[in-house]
Amino acid sequence: MGMSIRIGIMGHGNVGRGVECAVKQAKDMELCAVFTRRDPKTVKILTEGVPVLPVEQAAEYADKIDVLMLCGGSATDLPEQTPRMARLFNVVDSFDTHKRIPEHFAAVDAAARAGGKTAVISAGWDPGLFSLSRMLACAVLPEGADYTFWGRGVSQGHSDAIRRIDGVLDARQYTVPVPEALEEVRKGTSPELTTRQKHTRECYVVAKEGADLARIEHEIVTMKNYFDEYDTSVTFITKEEMAQKHAGMPHGGFVIRSGKTGWNGEHTSTVEYRLELDSNPEFTASALVACARAVYRMANEGQIGCKTILDIPPSYLSPLDGETLRKTLL
Repeated sequence: MGMSIRIGIMGHGNVGRGVECAVKQAKDMELCAVFTRRDPKTVKILTEGVPVLPVEQAAEYADKIDVLMLCGGSATDLPEQTPRMARLFNVVDSFDTHKRIPEHFAAVDAAARAGGKTAVISAGWDPGLFSLSRMLACAVLPEGADYTFWGRGVSQGHSDAIRRIDGVLDARQYTVPVPEALEEVRKGTSPELTTRQKHTRECYVVAKEGADLARIEHEIVTMKNYFDEYDTSVTFITKEEMAQKHAGMPHGGFVIRSGKTGWNGEHTSTVEYRLELDSNPEFTASALVACARAVYRMANEGQIGCKTILDIPPSYLSPLDGETLRKTLL
């Protein structure tokens, strides 16, 4: 492909580390810089010869980086960071608060257009690859119903919410699809399912010594917007057991659409897309890096402003050229 795409990473947490690994696997990319809010001396990266710099120095790299990967959190980092950086760089982020995507899109679009840059927001797997699967299946089967199941996997947001409860040292929350609900959907019967019927939540909690376990459990299962609408189990474990059995970040899920075909809708079709991930942040990062390739191509064509995965031609995500794709994948 000639010159490689020069990548910058902002934020070197779980997703940032995942992006670093994914760039190593991408033959058409090279990592140029990592920006951090921490003391750069304390951040150890795996790629040799790449500088780790304070976030404040990012602007100095505006002409040395083709795509800046924004790897902060959706709650407070990205709503402020993506619009700010989209004036200076072509950017990709993984903003995942579904309800707030329209306003985030508007803010990033205005900033990117002001700077003549290209941005992709809400990349990853949900939003991201799952969104694409939902859209494709809906387009093909207009008469039907969509179902998204998440898990079995660790929900980072829910785990954090438990950790904020007084008396909790550490916690992991697993989101688990209800097997009977999954089976019913796969049959194509288009059942009406409540939140409680689709998923259960399993919580593993390390409590501080002498903490009131009954109170902690009550606070978890009644927590609004997190657990009150679900069947939730709470298991108290030791710090050692947490380190041994719950250190990983697995996740995954299913997007299923069942729809009717035929003159009177007499036949059923079911489309299913499934993910099973050892590492949620590494897979998310891999999706971000594929989107960085698309951003680079769109920017070179002069397509400025904000986009989502729904706006990207699928071939732009691949390092292969059109001729090779037609020969090998079509």
